[in-house]
Amino acid sequence: MNPRAPLGEPFSRFGELLAAAKGIGTALLPEPTAFALGTVSADGQPSVRIVLLKAVDSRGFVFYTNFESRKGIELLAHPQVAMCFHWQPLERQVRVEGTARPVTSDEADAYFASRARRSQLGAWASLQSQPMEPGALDERLAEMEARFADAPVPRPPHWSGFRIVPSRIEFWHNMPSRLHERTVYLREADGWRVETLYP
Repeated sequence: MNPRAPLGEPFSRFGELLAAAKGIGTALLPEPTAFALGTVSADGQPSVRIVLLKAVDSRGFVFYTNFESRKGIELLAHPQVAMCFHWQPLERQVRVEGTARPVTSDEADAYFASRARRSQLGAWASLQSQPMEPGALDERLAEMEARFADAPVPRPPHWSGFRIVPSRIEFWHNMPSRLHERTVYLREADGWRVETLYP
C-alpha cells in the first residue's frame, strides 16, 4: 500500500528546495524562482514560457501576468496547467500539474503595489503578446507616465495573478548512471498519496 502524506508535506519539501536554490547565489543560479509554464490553446497547441514564482503555500503556486496575454487567455479558457522548476546546480527538478485559478483582487492589488513604479506603468503600457510597431511601446509608456503623473499607479483591470492548485507534484533528483530518484505526490481528498517511480 502506498504511503500517505498530509496536505502541507510536499509544499514543505518544495520550500526546503527553493531555499537551497536561493542560497546557491546568482553566479550559479541567477533566478531560482523561474519555472517553465505550459498552457494549451483552444485548438490544442501547447505553449511553454518561463515565468517567476511570486508566492507559494499549501494552497498552491502563484504568479502574475496580463490576463489579455497569450498565457492569460489560454489559462482562463483552459485552466489545466503544467509547470517545472529545474535547479541544475542542485541536480533537482520539481514538476507540477494542476489547475490555474485567479487570485483574489486583494492579493493582486497587494502584489501590484509592491512593484517598482516603472513596472506598474509597463503593465498599463504593454499590449502583451500583440503585434507592435517600432517605437509604440515607448509612446504608450510616455502616455502612462503623463496619465499617472504624481499619483499612485492603480492595478490595471486586465492584470492579476493565477494560483496553480496542484493535483500532482513530482520531485526528481539526479543520480549516477541515470538511476534518478523520483517521488510523486498525488492529491487525494484529505492529503496526498505518495509513490516512488522508476527512473
